Amino acid sequence: MDQASYRRLVVWRRARDLAIDVYGATSSDAFRRDWGLRDQLRRAAVSIPSNIAEGNERGSPRERARFCYYARGSLAELSTQVEIAAATGMLDPERAAGWQRQCDELARMLTALIRTHVGL
Repeated sequence: MDQASYRRLVVWRRARDLAIDVYGATSSDAFRRDWGLRDQLRRAAVSIPSNIAEGNERGSPRERARFCYYARGSLAELSTQVEIAAATGMLDPERAAGWQRQCDELARMLTALIRTHVGL
């Protein structure tokens, strides 16, 4: 694939948009009081498109798949942190539900991409 071809991947674009939304939402006053959870949410969210991009630039399909698995792990981490943030009142339940839906959709997309890379 040519340089930066990951930018054409819908899964990468959606993951990037989710990370941007997480950054914006965690700038609220509620998250200023708990910088630990805020930073964890941000790191997990940024890790998703970052791993997709890194894996896509790797030479072998197995390497690409491996980084998609890393992205799925970061999705699970983000999903857990979103649930905790909503349960503690730091995150609006509607926004949390929207992020959870996005995480579920991204997980499905990554699974399909993994299958493509490993030839399933």
